[in-house]
This record gives sequence, C-alpha cells and structure tokens, in this order.
Amino acid sequence: MPKNKTHSGTKKRFKVSGSGKVLRQQANRRHLLEAKSSRRTRRLALDAVTSPADVKKVKRLLGR
Repeated sequence: MPKNKTHSGTKKRFKVSGSGKVLRQQANRRHLLEAKSSRRTRRLALDAVTSPADVKKVKRLLGR
C-alpha cells in the first residue's frame, strides 16, 4: 500500500503539542503593527489552541 502524504500547507500552519493539542498562530500580527499596542502584539505572539470543531480535520491532514 502507498503511504499517505502530509498536507504541506497544514504542516506549516499547525503543530501538535506533547499532550496532543493542536496549536496555531494568531491572526493580526503581520502588518500595521504601529497602530496596535505592545500589549496586544505580545498577546498575539502566543500560540492558540485550535477550536474543537477543526481539530479532527487538521489531524487528518497532518496524518495523525
């Protein structure tokens, strides 16, 4: 049987933590940063947990 391939776009956007949670980057930290407060940009730098509705599909695309 051939092996399944990992979805390249998904592997760049998500990672799975040691406990199995699917983590993602937060939006709104790419440009126009001068208008945003330092507090806000620091908070946006942290990884967020993917919503439960999307976890099943993301894990399938990652081959897990």
